[in-house]
Amino acid sequence: MNNKTLKYISISGFFLFLIACSAKKDKFVNRNFHAVTTEYNVLYNGNLALENGVAELVKTYQDNFWEVLPVERMSSVEKGMLPGKQKNADFERAEEKAVKAIQKHSMNIGGTERNPQMDEAYLLLAKARYYDNRFIPSLEALNYILYKYPQSDKIYHAKVWREKVNIRIENNEIAIQNLKKLLTNNLIEGQDLADANAMLSQAYMNVGANDSAISTLKIAKENTKKNEEKARYAFILGQLYESFEYSDSAFVAYQEIIDMKRKAPRRYTIQAHAKQASQFDYANGDTLVFLEKFDKLIKDRENRPYLDVLYFQKGLFYDKLGKQELAKQNYNKSIRSFSEDNYLIASDYRNTAEIHFKSAEYKTAGMYYDSTMMRMDDRSREFRRIKKKRDNLEDVIRYEDIAQQNDSILAVVAMSQPDRVAFYERYIADLKVEDERKAKAAAELAEKEANKLLNASSNPGMPTSNAIAGKGMLPPSSLDPSQSTFYFYNPVTVSYGKNEFQKRWGKKQLEENWRMAKSSNTDNIDLNTDVVVENDSVATPDLDPRYSVDFYLSQIPTDEKVIDTLAIDRNFAYYQLGLIYKEKFKEYELAASRLETLLKNNPEERLVLPAKYNLYKIYEMIDPAKAQYYKNDIISNYPESRYAQILLNPSSGLSDNDNPEVVYKALYRLYEENHLREAYEEVNARIDQYLGDEALPKFEMLKASITGRLEGVEAYKKALTYVSLSYPNNEEGKTAEQILQRDVPKLEVLNFNPNEGSSYKIVFTKNVTANENKDELVKKLELYLKDRHSDDLKMSFDIYTMQEDFIVLHGFATKEVAAATVSLLNEYKDYKVKDKAYIISTEDYKVVQIKKQFEEWLKLNN
Repeated sequence: MNNKTLKYISISGFFLFLIACSAKKDKFVNRNFHAVTTEYNVLYNGNLALENGVAELVKTYQDNFWEVLPVERMSSVEKGMLPGKQKNADFERAEEKAVKAIQKHSMNIGGTERNPQMDEAYLLLAKARYYDNRFIPSLEALNYILYKYPQSDKIYHAKVWREKVNIRIENNEIAIQNLKKLLTNNLIEGQDLADANAMLSQAYMNVGANDSAISTLKIAKENTKKNEEKARYAFILGQLYESFEYSDSAFVAYQEIIDMKRKAPRRYTIQAHAKQASQFDYANGDTLVFLEKFDKLIKDRENRPYLDVLYFQKGLFYDKLGKQELAKQNYNKSIRSFSEDNYLIASDYRNTAEIHFKSAEYKTAGMYYDSTMMRMDDRSREFRRIKKKRDNLEDVIRYEDIAQQNDSILAVVAMSQPDRVAFYERYIADLKVEDERKAKAAAELAEKEANKLLNASSNPGMPTSNAIAGKGMLPPSSLDPSQSTFYFYNPVTVSYGKNEFQKRWGKKQLEENWRMAKSSNTDNIDLNTDVVVENDSVATPDLDPRYSVDFYLSQIPTDEKVIDTLAIDRNFAYYQLGLIYKEKFKEYELAASRLETLLKNNPEERLVLPAKYNLYKIYEMIDPAKAQYYKNDIISNYPESRYAQILLNPSSGLSDNDNPEVVYKALYRLYEENHLREAYEEVNARIDQYLGDEALPKFEMLKASITGRLEGVEAYKKALTYVSLSYPNNEEGKTAEQILQRDVPKLEVLNFNPNEGSSYKIVFTKNVTANENKDELVKKLELYLKDRHSDDLKMSFDIYTMQEDFIVLHGFATKEVAAATVSLLNEYKDYKVKDKAYIISTEDYKVVQIKKQFEEWLKLNN
């Protein structure tokens, strides 16, 4: 073939290619060219990008196994994305390829699409938009397929995807209707059948029809060819069975996942084991089999990413069996497994806190509750419950500290001098042993850390501890020098090292050849053997004050008033602890033990009878024989008391002076009539009188209201918090909580208004404690009001605080009118008011009274 022939063939081929490229001609060549190019070039690359994007999406998605799993592993909301930022470049590329296929290879001739790959292009477009959380544009693309390509072999696939979008945009009822209609068509099969039933299950779960979801999810599980979906659907089935308390069916569903072995993703297998563990029968189950199973799972290297779950279940197992130390060990191992499941770690901390709480280790429990709340959703009901319990612990911790500390001091005070010396000598000996043990352990740890760093520096391929910490493998405290294991950062290990050096070498001077130089205590050192001769005066470093008996003896109180105060505070702490455990925590055994201890400590008389009455109420629930003992005690030894009257005849009335209802009504009347100071003193006295009485919450609530009027919103909030936490199950406690949530925030946001007020007042201040005469001022103001003959102007006597009153003239339309009135009161011969007057707007006066911020208002207004 000569060159001329080749030239003609090349030119002809080029023209044929141009003809085939045309999307406007309905020819065999054209159709096949565009179909092949679309399928094997544009759509192929687009689908590859889509698959990569989905793989990345699934990889980063975190399932919440504490709730029923969604059918599809995809988050509907991307967190941390800036506006306008593309969420996933692969989905963007997939969409671009789909758009390119449609724009360049669509053959819409005479209203009919001649390129058979266009339905695939629109499907790719819809999926890319769906995974990019752009559901409405995705729905448009799917509807276009259903409208333009009703005969497409992908029609059922497109219909399922349309309902997936409807579910995402919360059109669950429409999705259920369409999917049920679709499933009546026997032509749908294979993966489309599985997907249709799976999405129908999701729609049912979204509307709360979990029973209907079970049947359709079974069909989806049987028809899907994907092992990941089989395992996921089986797990969801187990969760749905659990919601209906079908324990046996749930166990079988989880076992099905376990039996899949390596075919099921590991996360489902481990969680299935955990779910089965939660159904363990602690009364009759084989504990050895349980432990063998979980020990084997923990040792399996493949399960290392899931040690948090396994250790948690093992900790829960020991917790339920009452083996608290083993439970704590496993909870701590779960925490140290660097879990990404915040609720799991919160559960570790919460359960550990409960263990410490039951052991009366309240400070430690409080710290674990704090860690629990840090990892919980602060809007959840469980968070609020734990927060309330943590807040309640503040009083427990405070009173337990007082009780234990004062008990210790009073016990030493009661000892003879020789007994005190012997007691502290034993204590110091134990302290030295413990300090040495800690120092030695710290030194060994520091040495290990130093060796690791040395090895790391000699082997650049090994990561250092700081490098590991930078990757999140160590807690932040490990980077704090005060907490570091590096030898010279730790004062305890340094002190231990100095002590050990002096024991071995004596006091050496800093010089060359120090080892051979003469020591300041050479009489005690054999330089040939390097052995220290036993001599306490050499081996002991400078005395730590904690190692001196005199250090403790000098702190023992000797003043009788101080000792009496310690006893009084200790007894009141025990009484309060009894009430707290009884009322707040329903820990009746603990409550009884604290009140019994109180009675053994010879308490003041005012606590004895309320303590005995509370013990009677406690033992009514847990020990009727002891309840009868305290009932007889109260009736026999305190026959005239109101407690005896209540026990003898619960329905009988009491005298007006003793009856809490009558007393409360009289106090409330005082409060309503604005006799706040008198009411405050009286309510405090009555609270002491009615300690332990069922009527006490009413008096506490009244005190909170009076406190708010006298001391402002902050004091009001504090008093309400005390009532809500102290009496959470009483009506008063619930009311206080409602006020805290609803009303107090509105009062807290009030601030002074720099703008023109709606009206103005003239305020005169009078100090009650200084006995300032207000009668003369009042007479002059009354005369002024009489001369004015105005119904708009009024005078009031307003209590500001316990020490200060306001005398207020109300009803001035503007600040200028109020200022003119002040001038008139100061200068007119019939008045001659010498008291300092303050002009304040009605809005600002309200803030002053609610927040008690008169001084702040003065500063703002010079």
